[in-house]
Amino acid sequence: MSGSPGPDPTPPPLIQPGATARWAKTAAVTRLSALDQSGNLNTAHVTLAAATLGCSPRTVWRWIARARATGETTTTRAKFTITPEIRQLLALWGGNASAVHRELVQHCKQDPQLPKAPSLATLHRALRRDLTAGYRAGLARGEAARRAFDVYGQRPKEYRNAAWEGDHTSVPVQVLVEGEYAQPSLTWFIDCCTKVIMGVAVTPHTPSSDAVLAALRTALDRTMPFGPAGGLPNLVRVDRGKDFLSPAVSSSLGAFAVSVVDLPPYSPYLKGTIEALNDAVDQMLFVSMPRYVYRQKLIGGRVTDPDAPGLTFEAFVGLVLNWVHWWNTEHKPKELGGKTPMEAWRADPTPVYDVPASLLAHFGLQDDGRTRKIGTLGVQWRNRYYSGPWMVGLVGTPVVTRYLPHHDASIEVFDLDGRHMGTAVLSRAASKEQSRAVRNARTAQARRLRADLKAAEKLRRTRYQAATTAAPPQSLGALTQEQAEAELLETASEGRKVNPDYVPHQAVPEGWARPLTTKSPASRPDALEKNA
Repeated sequence: MSGSPGPDPTPPPLIQPGATARWAKTAAVTRLSALDQSGNLNTAHVTLAAATLGCSPRTVWRWIARARATGETTTTRAKFTITPEIRQLLALWGGNASAVHRELVQHCKQDPQLPKAPSLATLHRALRRDLTAGYRAGLARGEAARRAFDVYGQRPKEYRNAAWEGDHTSVPVQVLVEGEYAQPSLTWFIDCCTKVIMGVAVTPHTPSSDAVLAALRTALDRTMPFGPAGGLPNLVRVDRGKDFLSPAVSSSLGAFAVSVVDLPPYSPYLKGTIEALNDAVDQMLFVSMPRYVYRQKLIGGRVTDPDAPGLTFEAFVGLVLNWVHWWNTEHKPKELGGKTPMEAWRADPTPVYDVPASLLAHFGLQDDGRTRKIGTLGVQWRNRYYSGPWMVGLVGTPVVTRYLPHHDASIEVFDLDGRHMGTAVLSRAASKEQSRAVRNARTAQARRLRADLKAAEKLRRTRYQAATTAAPPQSLGALTQEQAEAELLETASEGRKVNPDYVPHQAVPEGWARPLTTKSPASRPDALEKNA
């Protein structure tokens, strides 16, 4: 009967391998070296350290001897590290570590003086140790991929109207606008504390400063459809949009001492409230609408029903306003603790500064500083007349006209004391049919010019035949000498063409009197005799 094996001289470690074990090893060697230098080191100290680290006492004595000889207490070996050159190679190969390893091996073969290339496993370990996951993703796919690994802070919750955030968002839905499909845009503002949508404006085209002013006007007004929320905010955060930073918007908000915070470009995390709202409306509303742009596709990128009828612009605006009302009065975001945004607004005791109606009538409007008079044809502005039924009996009254940017179909008329008198519309405005005919003519002309430019690009393009070896490219569509000379001759003749109405100069008839040629004084006969 064989005897039982003896006890294992190396006890199991109390510290698991890893970074903690390396730290404990360095700490033990540092402490034992200090005891050794003071003459207090004994076997019990070494045995305790060996049992904790899971190694034999002989190994610990060897570490102490190395520390006596070199004076270093760290026991880590030299590691392969990631250099800037390796990072550049990693970016060149799109984050492919295997390709970088092949490059390093090839460089070592070409230059024997270089140190030996690390193994692929060593390179992978070094990449994981020296580069963060976000940095590796950035080297492979760019800055947007790196940002996915960033940690973003959250602004402390304040009070209602402490800060608003505004933004444009392009709607991924094709809407029928005057017989043609277009993708409208939303311009809206949200209160960062209570998540109330303060105001919204919908445009069937790319929005401009007038959409910002329209949304701001509804946000400041505390009446329906967005009331009782409203009033003046302390500040408004935007992301460098030229429409939000236009003089019309800045002057309108600056008149109420409301600052516009211009955030850095391409930094959506700095206005996370409005960005979350943009994502929410896309997932909660737009995805269910007909002719949604990002609808699931069939094989080959084909849509299921390309001829599906779309919403009219009026129907689309109605659905958007209904969704905004649902968001404010029924939806309960997680951050509000079971309250709707409007309930959170009502529960906040922070005072609200209401904009008087007389001042709100001036908001966002511009004028040229001129005083005009109401005439028999109305008020003349920009060489056109604007009139309204309220002007009856007011001919000769001096007034001031104000207008919304990009809106020339109507103007607002005020007296010299700033009191709003009424709205005047353009007289003799073109009908919808005439305006549509003009737009169709402009579109046809633009389409014809685009076709001509495209045809010219095809004539300018040179095609080459496919190559299977490294040789100079061979052009296709070769010309004969006769064809080339004929085309050059035709081009030269076209370059010499002149206006057909041009009449060339004819020879002067013999019977016409001609002016005498003026001679210099030095060439006259009398001057020559005098000089002689």
